[in-house]
Amino acid sequence: MSNEPFDFINQANSDYIDRLQEQYRKNPSSLPEQWRAFFAGFDLGLNRNAGGDASAAGSDTSNQVPLSMGVFDLVHTYREVGHFCANLDPLGNVRPEHPLLNIANFGMTEADLDRQVGQGSFVGKTNGTLRDLIEKLKLTYCGTFGVEFTTISEKPQRDWLQQHIEPSYNHPEFSSAERIAILKQVIQAETFEQFLHTRYIGQKRFSLEGSESLIALLNTVVDFGATVGGEQFIMAMAHRGRLNVLANVVNKPMEVLLGEFEGTLVAPDGVGGDGDVKYHLGYANERSLPEGLKAKISILPNPSHLELINPIQQGIVRAKQLIFGDAGRNRVVPICMHGEAAFTGQGIVSETLNLSELPGFRTGGTIHVILNNQIGFTTSPKQLRFTPYPSDLAKTIQAPIFHVNADDPEAVVHAARLAIGMRQQFKEDVIIDLWSYRRHGHNETDEPSFTQPVMYRKIENHPTVATIYANKLIAEGVVNQAQVDQMRADALASLETSRKTAREHKPKSKIPSFGGVWRGLGRAGADWSAKTQVSRNVLTRIVDSLKNLPEGFTPHPKLAKMLQARIDAVNSGQGIDWGCGEMLALGSLLLEGTPVRFVGQDIERGTFSHRHAVLHDYNNGQTYIPLRNLDPKQGSFVIGNSMLSEFAVFGFEWGYSSADPRNLVIWEAQFGDFVNGAQPMIDQILAAAESKWRYMNGIVMNLPHGYEGQGPEHSNAYVERFLTLCAEDNMQVVIPTTAAQYFHVLRRQILRKFRKPLINMTPKSLLRYEPASSKIEEFTDGSFQLVIDDAAVPEPQNVQRVLMCTGKIYYTLAAARDKQNRKDLAIVRVEQLYPFPTRELGAVLKRYRSAQEFIWVQEEPKNRGAWSFMSQRLVDLLPDAVVQYVGRHESASPATGAFKVHQTEEQQIVAAALGTKRAAPVQPLQAPVQSPD
Repeated sequence: MSNEPFDFINQANSDYIDRLQEQYRKNPSSLPEQWRAFFAGFDLGLNRNAGGDASAAGSDTSNQVPLSMGVFDLVHTYREVGHFCANLDPLGNVRPEHPLLNIANFGMTEADLDRQVGQGSFVGKTNGTLRDLIEKLKLTYCGTFGVEFTTISEKPQRDWLQQHIEPSYNHPEFSSAERIAILKQVIQAETFEQFLHTRYIGQKRFSLEGSESLIALLNTVVDFGATVGGEQFIMAMAHRGRLNVLANVVNKPMEVLLGEFEGTLVAPDGVGGDGDVKYHLGYANERSLPEGLKAKISILPNPSHLELINPIQQGIVRAKQLIFGDAGRNRVVPICMHGEAAFTGQGIVSETLNLSELPGFRTGGTIHVILNNQIGFTTSPKQLRFTPYPSDLAKTIQAPIFHVNADDPEAVVHAARLAIGMRQQFKEDVIIDLWSYRRHGHNETDEPSFTQPVMYRKIENHPTVATIYANKLIAEGVVNQAQVDQMRADALASLETSRKTAREHKPKSKIPSFGGVWRGLGRAGADWSAKTQVSRNVLTRIVDSLKNLPEGFTPHPKLAKMLQARIDAVNSGQGIDWGCGEMLALGSLLLEGTPVRFVGQDIERGTFSHRHAVLHDYNNGQTYIPLRNLDPKQGSFVIGNSMLSEFAVFGFEWGYSSADPRNLVIWEAQFGDFVNGAQPMIDQILAAAESKWRYMNGIVMNLPHGYEGQGPEHSNAYVERFLTLCAEDNMQVVIPTTAAQYFHVLRRQILRKFRKPLINMTPKSLLRYEPASSKIEEFTDGSFQLVIDDAAVPEPQNVQRVLMCTGKIYYTLAAARDKQNRKDLAIVRVEQLYPFPTRELGAVLKRYRSAQEFIWVQEEPKNRGAWSFMSQRLVDLLPDAVVQYVGRHESASPATGAFKVHQTEEQQIVAAALGTKRAAPVQPLQAPVQSPD
C-alpha cells in the first residue's frame, strides 16, 4: 500500500465520505485501495461494537479482516488530537490520555497490538505492528512538540507538514555543534537576566526567565530563514523578554543597553522628545551569516498597550516589501510575539489576523510566537479564556499551530525551522505556542505567590532551561561540566566588560536616521508652507481621464452625469466641488510621481456617494479606476475598501506611512465619530511616536464631521480629543471649508520636507454644496490658507462684531448674515486649528480694530469641538477685548438624536451669534460660562 499522505477525515468532507461509502457498499472494487481499506476497517469496528468476538477473530488469522484497514482513522485521530496528550508543560502537569485515542474507538483490542496492520497514511517508518505504529504516533504527536494542522483546508500544506514531521517522528537529529550552539544561547539568555537581576536590584526589566528558549527560537528563524530567502526580519513584541531579545537576537550593543540601566546613556546633540522606558524601545542591526548571507533584524518600539504594535508591524512590512520589490513576499518577514493573556484578550489580535488574509493587506504570512507563561499579570488561564489554548483564535485563518515545551530547546528550534520553512513555502501565518513559565512576578518587584502560591512553589524548585539542557548534553557526552562552566563564565565576563564601558564612556543612543527612503527629509522647522499650485493644463489633463473610459465601459447613468459635471466644472473654471477637488489633488500628485495609498471604510465610492474613484460597469460589474490611467510614468495609486475596523486598519496605515514617507497615505473613517475605535492608536502612537521614539509620520486621517441632525454617532469626529493631544507641533488639525482648501492641504502634506500627521475634518453636507465649491484660480494660484478672512466685508472699520468659527457653521452663519443684510458683522474662518495660526489670525483680527465684540461660534457642545482649545489662545491674542462663546450647552452626548431639537439648537446659535440673543462673555483666565439658552 502506498505511503503517500491520505488524511481525508474531517467534518468538511463528511458528505463526500457518505457518498463514497454508499458506492463501496454497491461495488467495492470501484474505489481506490486506500478507500476500500478505510471502509472495511469501519465495518469491522461496527461488527465488534455490535458484539462480534474480536478475540476469536484475533486467534483465527485465516478468516479475520486485516486491521490495516482501520488504521487510517487511527492515524488521523492522532494528527487531530494528539497534541492534547503532549508533554507541553515545563512544570510537569501531566495531561491525561485523550479518550478519542483509545484503540477501542477503532475496533481494536489489546490482543491486536502485535498484529501486522501496516501504517495507514503515516509517513514515518514502522515495523508494521499496531503497537509500533501507536508508539511512533505518540512519539510524533504526543511528545514535547504538539501540532495542530488538521483544520487546514489546503491539502498541500497538510502534506508538507506530514512530510516534515513524521519521518523524524517530530524529533530530528541535531549535530553536536548545533546542540552546543543552542546551549550557548540559552546560557547567554539566562546569564543576561540573572546579571540584570543582581546588578540592578528593583529595576523593572520584565524578565524572560522560564522562556529562555525564545532566544534560540528567534535566532533560528533568522538564520534558517536567511537560507530560504529571508533578508529582513521585522519583529514586534510587548515588554516581556524584550531586553533579552534586543541583547541576544538583535545584538543591540550591550554597553548601550546597560547604559540605560546605569543612567549614563547620552542622547545625540539636538535630539528632542521625551523618550521612553528601555523595555519599550526598538533597534535595528545587520547580521552576517555563513556563505555570504546577511540578514537585517529590527524590533519595533511598542507602548505598554500590549498588542498595539501588531497591525503597525504589518503595515511596515507591506511597505518595505514594496520598497524592495519583494513581490513574492519572501524577503521581508514579520515575526510577532504575544503574551498568552493578550493574544486572546486584546481584540486587535483578531483584527490583525483578519487583515492578514485580505488582498490589500497581505504580507505573506507572519511567524507568531505566543510566550505562554500560563498566567496573566495575576490571572489564571481559566479566567483568561474558555478555550484549551490561547492559540485557538488563530484557527479562524486556518493557521498551523505548534505547541512546544520551552524546556526542550531542541524541540523549540525544530518548531522554529518548521515555522519559517512553511511560511516561506506557502506565505501563510504560522503560530508557535511556547509553553513556559514566568520565574518572577509580572515585574521584578511583584510577589506572584500572593495569588499563585502552588504554581510558584513548583517554579521555585524547578531547574532552569539552561540547567536542564546542559545536564542532558553532559549525560549524552556532548559537553562536559567544565565546558558548561566556561560558557557561563564567558557570558558573565562579557556583561561585566560592557557594564564598565557603559559607566566610563557614556555611550550615545541610536536614533532613526534620514537615510534610505527618508533621504532628503528632516525635522520640521518654522516654515510649514509649501508651493501647492498646479497649472490649468494639468488639472484639465486629470479630469479628461474621465472621458477616456475603456471601450464598451458603461458607467451608471447617474454617475455618467456626475463625471461630465466634473469635466464641465474644470473646463469652465467654476463650481469645482469637494470630490472633484480631491481627484485633482490626488491626480496632480500621481503625475508628479508620488504614490498614493487611500484606504478606509467604503472609500471607493465614499460614504456620502461623492468620490466614485472606482467605477463599476453598469452592465457587467467590471471596474475601472481613472486615476490609475493618467500616465504610464505616474505614481502608483492604491485605493480599496477596508474591513470594518478602525483600530487595526488605521494602525496598519500608520505603519505603512512610517515605513515609506514618499507615499501620501490616507485613512478615512466611514463617519468621523467612529475614529474613537482607534483611540489607543491615536493616544499612544499618532500623538506621541515622534516624542517617544523620534518616529515621523505623514498619515492623513479623513474624518467626516458636521452637525446635520443625524444623531450622536454621526455628528462629531472628536476634534476636541485631537486638540487635547496637540503639543510640541506633533500633528496638524484642520477643518477645510472649500474644495480648494482640501486640494492644497493634501498637496502640502507631501510636498514639504518633513512629515507630520494630518487630522482632516472633512464635510458631509458641504460635499456638493455650491458655496463650498471653488474656482479654478484657487487651484492654480492659491495655497492652503490657515485663516480665511471675510471677503464680504468691504469696510472693516464699520465692523462691530467679529465671529470666529471653523467648519460647516460658517455657511450657516453667512447665509443668516446675508439674509439680514448685516454690514457690521465679519465672519472669520480658522481653517487650521493646530499648529495654532497665531500670526495669521492676529493679522486678520487687526483689520477689525473698531469691533466691540469678538465671539467664538461652534456647532458642537461647549465641552466638545474647539472651544476649550481656542478660548485661552483667543484671550491671549485679544488681551484688550472680551472673548465670548456661542454654541451648544455642555453635553454628555455628542449630539441630540431628534432632528427638530437639532434645528432649534442651530437657530438659537445663529440668533446669539448675530446678536438677536445676547452671547455669554468669557473673562480672561476664567472658565467658560454657559452658552445662551
